[in-house]
Amino acid sequence: MNDTAVKRFSSLATSTKKRTLKRITINLASDEAQNLEKYCEQTGKTATDVIEELIRSLP
Repeated sequence: MNDTAVKRFSSLATSTKKRTLKRITINLASDEAQNLEKYCEQTGKTATDVIEELIRSLP
């Protein structure tokens, strides 16, 4: 990569806004857990990805 590209994209790699994470635990009934696992297998997504997408879609 040339110097211009490095200067242009280096700021993208070092975001000044750090994302704070919070760990949560949820209890699911057996059928709910099975539905989540089945959906993950069908879509190739992780359970975390599925749950994050659902949370982001909340109003």
